[in-house]
Amino acid sequence: MRGHMTTVAALSAAVAVALPVLSYAADGQVLTGADAFGGAQDSKPGVQRLIRPEDLPSPFVTPSVSNSPGVVTRPADAKPIVGEGFKVDLVAEGFQQPRVIRMAPNGDLFVADSSSNEVHVLRMGEGSAKPQDSVFASDLNQPYGIAFYPLGPSPEWVYVANTDSVVRFPYKDGDLKASGAAQTVVPTLPTEYHWTRDIAFSPDGQTMFVSVGSGSNISEEVDGPPPEGIEAFAKAHALGAMWGDELDRANVLAFNPDGSNKRTFATGIRNCSGMTVQPETGNLWCVTNERDELGDNLPSDYATHVQDGHFYGWPWYYIGNHEDPREPLKGQRPDLADKVTVPDVLFQAHSAPLNITFYEGDAFPADYKGDAFVAMHGSWNRSGPTGYKVVRVKFDNGKPTGVYEDFVTGFVSSENDVWGRPVGVAVGKDGALYITEDGSGTIWRVTYDGKS
Repeated sequence: MRGHMTTVAALSAAVAVALPVLSYAADGQVLTGADAFGGAQDSKPGVQRLIRPEDLPSPFVTPSVSNSPGVVTRPADAKPIVGEGFKVDLVAEGFQQPRVIRMAPNGDLFVADSSSNEVHVLRMGEGSAKPQDSVFASDLNQPYGIAFYPLGPSPEWVYVANTDSVVRFPYKDGDLKASGAAQTVVPTLPTEYHWTRDIAFSPDGQTMFVSVGSGSNISEEVDGPPPEGIEAFAKAHALGAMWGDELDRANVLAFNPDGSNKRTFATGIRNCSGMTVQPETGNLWCVTNERDELGDNLPSDYATHVQDGHFYGWPWYYIGNHEDPREPLKGQRPDLADKVTVPDVLFQAHSAPLNITFYEGDAFPADYKGDAFVAMHGSWNRSGPTGYKVVRVKFDNGKPTGVYEDFVTGFVSSENDVWGRPVGVAVGKDGALYITEDGSGTIWRVTYDGKS
């Protein structure tokens, strides 16, 4: 999550002002180059973008600004906007901070309500009936990631990633409340700043992945090189690992499912706030919030498959060998310039993607199968707002095309206010897409009926 938090404000008596509609791509056209660097004002379902590393502007072409939107009470008639043939309905409301949402094998939806330190279970009713809502576990510490283990139809455990640990609860199919106390699996994780910790298991069930975001924007709190010197530190640690207060941060860590055998899987990922495994390939995927204060359109946030032993740039480089020009980073690690893995899909900078899921259902049109959905929480470090939507990331035979398409918009009330901030995405057993947003504390369901 981006570092600046917003405060819920009262909605003015005036009707929310609709954002001006700017030029859009024609049907089927993909916006590229500078045209792809749009904001919330030119987002609507169907708009497609392709951002490439060579399209990135130079640092400081625009000034860095702090421009957090106001989060207002959701107007009674406000709802997200979806494209032709799709329908969106309010499923649940009243949560403090609904974030990650994950489907259990039996179809129940588990929701991390991070501010209330609870994990809820939603059992969907028939038709338009509201779901049954039960608190599965409480007294957690900013819970975020949720995973079921072993993989398959009959998991025995629900794993929950707190901000400072990973715990698990005994589970059997249909449980609405944990039948036993939390068991600590990973007792200690770095805390504060980027506090969200996601969790996923490898397809063979042998590896538990845990994402840990950085403790700063560009390691400003780290005082100088390590005592033994950079060269000696680098030889003893994973490629691109950072030292001091950033040790074990901006990484994906790996463990055995019981929490043993801790190791570094990948480095240089500033804030992998959402993880999932691609069903078609078995690859681990992250959506990542990149750094701030380089300008409106720099650097791109991204989604990427994460490879064992690879380095993704933070803090010294971004999107390949683009060196961060700020001190003390500039010139500090020339040895890493040709070792940076370029991410697969680049998003508009400062969109703040927080979660990702792959669509394997049958309820949407056939060409959606194998694509991914990403929830974008929204900007603070940009002169005009961007994000505040759910996008569809397009794949071809299991490989990302680099193109992403606006899928759900409508969370922005006016030029300066939003009522919703998408966080979690999950595909239900019914093939619908479920979306959490923590601006108004609501959960929505997107279905397809083919009607206009």
